[in-house]
Order: sequence, then structure tokens, then C-alpha cells
Amino acid sequence: MNRYKKGFLPLLALLLLLPLLAFPGARAAEAAVSANGGTPKTRTVIGVSVATLWKSPGLARSIDAPSLAAPVDMKAWTQAMNTTAKRRWLTGKTETQALYGREVKIVQTKGSWSQVVVTDQSTSKSRYGYPGWLPTAQLRTVPAGEWTGTSAAEAAVSAKTTTLYKADGKSRLLELSFGTRLPVVSAAGEWMEVRTPQYGTARVSAKDVTVTAPGKPASSPTGAQLVETGRAFLGLPYLWAGTSAYGFDCSGFTGAIYAYYGIPLPRDASEQALAGKSVAKPDLQPGDLMFFAHQNGRGSVHHVAMYIGNGKMMHSPKAGRTVEIIPISTAGYANEFSGARRYLND
Repeated sequence: MNRYKKGFLPLLALLLLLPLLAFPGARAAEAAVSANGGTPKTRTVIGVSVATLWKSPGLARSIDAPSLAAPVDMKAWTQAMNTTAKRRWLTGKTETQALYGREVKIVQTKGSWSQVVVTDQSTSKSRYGYPGWLPTAQLRTVPAGEWTGTSAAEAAVSAKTTTLYKADGKSRLLELSFGTRLPVVSAAGEWMEVRTPQYGTARVSAKDVTVTAPGKPASSPTGAQLVETGRAFLGLPYLWAGTSAYGFDCSGFTGAIYAYYGIPLPRDASEQALAGKSVAKPDLQPGDLMFFAHQNGRGSVHHVAMYIGNGKMMHSPKAGRTVEIIPISTAGYANEFSGARRYLND
């Protein structure tokens, strides 16, 4: 029996490791996060206005330097990518983005980089969140009790961008993107005082945020509200992996609009197409999402757009284009339509 046990145990260990070896990026993330079980005393959050997650360390070009710093300069980075080729280069190299204050879990660290999972971006790649690499300097540690999302109200940035100020309301700290959420400390007239990862209590203009009560979901929006919110980004250049007001990819755009209203969607278009409930094309309503697939709509989903009514849709199409409104009958889209989904209660 001892001989068999000695042979069986290594075999069992190998079998348990096989899933990790087959898909190291996601499965290793699950293994690492699982190892850190229990109730944490601290949380790791994004400490820059927008963090860009890469497929692996060392891929970035010199023009990507503003996105790798702490703080980042998103305007300088996106302006430096002044050709379609420079933006298209990111395809397959960047994975997603995470906004200031969003929670992540560290999987591993190599040199000055960390692999993390973004906990509020659901994906089949990992049950813990969307995986990717970013400079470790862009992360901050906060007390868990102050960052649970239920211990205090949250202020969500409703403007395309707004400035985060020191508590004096005069000294600028960061520029925040639409959709950024921070715990509320107090309301102070024209200001909203918020908790930050590294600056203590800071201020944002009260007119640039909406506030959600602790532990309560945002009120359900109407389709018209979703459409109106999306219209604010018309003309914004496409950015592969983008989830912020500095550039969206197709699912980053739809996901950000819904997330602002407290409705989380999966990160990628192919998985957004599996959420919500199916809607027949003749029954489309504003705010519904439309999906497009290869092989004339019969293959894998590669694109998502928001229906806005009157036979038109709004989307962030591809590098070299901007957020736009086009007829759903547009060639190249009409023939690839593969279905629509609704995420609002009727």
C-alpha cells in the first residue's frame, strides 16, 4: 500500500496542477487569490486616475510612458497616439483598464510590475476578476473597513472628467474619469468630500458626481437615460481595452454606461451577449445592446453597440474611428447582427 500511495500522491498533485498549466494567466490568478482567503484587513486599489492593464510586462513603447507613470497623464498618452496605426498597435497587448479607487487583487509581482485581477470586471478568464499586468507603483493599500462599498455612500463621477482637489478645494491632485467611484465622507456645499487611497480626504465638485446610499443599488435607469449618458462621448476616439473617458473599446463603452447606473455587465462583448435576456430585433428598445459576430452573425461575437431608437445604434467601433451613431442597416453590421440583449427590468 505504501508503494501505491507514493505513486498516487504525485499523480494527484499533477492532476490538480494541469488546469493551471493549461491557462496560467487566469488559473494562476485563481490559485493565488484563493491562497489569500479569510477576512482581509486591507484592500489593494488603483492609485492613479486610470490604470491600463497589459498582457505581460515589457510590451510598452516609448509613447506609452505617460500611461505607466504614477500619476498617469492620460491626455498626453492618448494625444501621442495620433495615428490609426499607433492605436491599433495596442490590439492584443493591452487587456483592460481600471479606474481610480477600484479594488484589485494581486496575483504575482515581477520586478516593478504586478499581475492583478480587477474585481468588478467579470470574465470567464477568472472568477475573481479580469486579469492583467500594471506597474506596481500604480497600486495603493487601503483599510478594508473603509473601502467595502457598503460602509459609506459612494460618489460616482457623472461628468466626462472632473478634478480631484486637496481638502482645501484649491490644490489639484488628479483628473478623474467618468464612472470613478469613491467613498463619501461628507457633503460640503458645492463640494463633495471623498476618501482617497493616498491623499486622505479630498474634494470634488458636487455637480460632477451622483451619490449612492451605502449598501443600496442605484435606481434603475431608463433606456433614454442610458442613451443620453452615452451621447456625451460622441466623437471620443476608440481605444483598445479602454474603459474610461479618455477612450473606450466597444464593450468598455457599453459596460461603462451601465456601470455608472450600478448595473454591472461582463467586461467583454462575447460575455455581455450572454447576460440579461434575449430581445428580438423588431422589439428593440433604447438602451438594449446589439451584438455582431463573424461568419454573417453565426460565428463568435466580436462587437457590441447600444440601440438608441429610430433604427440607429451608438458604438465605439475600432481604431481610427470615434464613438458614433449609425443606422443599424449599415453594411458590415446588418449582415453580422447576431442578437440583442436587455438588462433593464420591463
